[in-house]
Amino acid sequence: MNGKEFRQRLCAWFRRHGRDLPWRRTRDPYAIVVSEMMLQQTTVAAVVPYFERWMKRFPSVHELAAADESEVLALWQGLGYYRRARNLHAAATKVGGGLDGVFPRDYDGLRDLPGVGDYTAQAVRAFAFDESVPVLDANVIRVVARLFDIRTPVDTAKGLAKVRGKLEELLPAKGGHEFASALMELGALVCRAGRPDCLLCPVKEFCAAKHPEKLPVKAPKAPIKERTERAAWISDGETVLLQQSTARRWVGLWRLPPLDGEPLAGPAAELTYSIVRERVTLRIHRTAKRALMASAEPRRAFSLRELESIAIPSPHRRAIAKVLKDRFDHG
Repeated sequence: MNGKEFRQRLCAWFRRHGRDLPWRRTRDPYAIVVSEMMLQQTTVAAVVPYFERWMKRFPSVHELAAADESEVLALWQGLGYYRRARNLHAAATKVGGGLDGVFPRDYDGLRDLPGVGDYTAQAVRAFAFDESVPVLDANVIRVVARLFDIRTPVDTAKGLAKVRGKLEELLPAKGGHEFASALMELGALVCRAGRPDCLLCPVKEFCAAKHPEKLPVKAPKAPIKERTERAAWISDGETVLLQQSTARRWVGLWRLPPLDGEPLAGPAAELTYSIVRERVTLRIHRTAKRALMASAEPRRAFSLRELESIAIPSPHRRAIAKVLKDRFDHG
C-alpha cells in the first residue's frame, strides 16, 4: 500500500466531510479527556449536549477538581456508567493538585491518571498534542481490519496486535490529530459496522477485503443473562424514599430501596435495561418502610422537586417517572 497517497486521499475527504464536533475545535487536553471519557460506550449524538453543558459548568480542570462529587454525578446523569464520571473527577483532582493543572504529554504519565487506559492515553496524545500514534477505537479497528483483510478476531490479543501493527504502517511522520480524526470519521460515516458504503469510500482502492461486511471477525460472546431486580416504592404523595448505593456499579447514587424476595402484590411499574452482558428486569412494588430489611446504606425521603437535581441511576429514574405518570394519569 502507498501510505502517503492513502493519507492524502483520506485527509482530503475528511476536510470536506468531517463532522463539526465541539471537541474537534480544541487542543485542550482537559477537554479531550472529558470528551473521550464521555464517548466510552456512548454515541456521539448523545454526548454532544452533555459535553457542552459540562464544559460550561467546568471549563477547566481546576473547576472540576474543586467540585463536589454529588454535583459531578448529577451533571453526568443520563450518560450511565458513572465510574467514568468518578474517574474523570479523580483525574482532575490529580492534575489540578499534584501536577499543577498540567496534563502529562507522555504515554506513561497519561496512563497513570484514573480511568485513562491505552486508547484514551493515545487519543490525548494525538488530539491534544498532535502526536502520530495508534489510536484504536472500534471504528479504527474495523477500518484497519478491512483494509488489510485481517481474519484474526480483533477482540483477542493476537488480532488486536495485528491491527495495531498495520495501523502503525499507515501513520504519518507528523500530523497525528488530523489522521486519527479522519480514520475514525471514515469508520463512523462510511466504513460502518455491517454493510459499509464502499462506493462512497475515498480509499476503496487500497482495501484488500473481498467481503468487508464480514469484518472485523470477533470471538464468540457468552450469552446474555436474564436477571430480575425488585425495589420498593415508599411515598406519601409528596416525597419518595431513596437509598444511597455503596455497591460498585452505582456507588454514591440514590436509588429506590432494594427488596429481597417476591412481594405479595404485583409491581406498580416494570421496565428492562441492559448492562454489560445482562438484561435486567426492574420491578417496583408499593410497600411500607417497615417491610424493608435493615441496611447500612443511608436512606432519605426526597421531595418530588428534589428528584430533578440528585444523581439517580437512569433505570431507577425511568421507573420513578413511570410510577408518577401512572399516579397522575389515574389520579
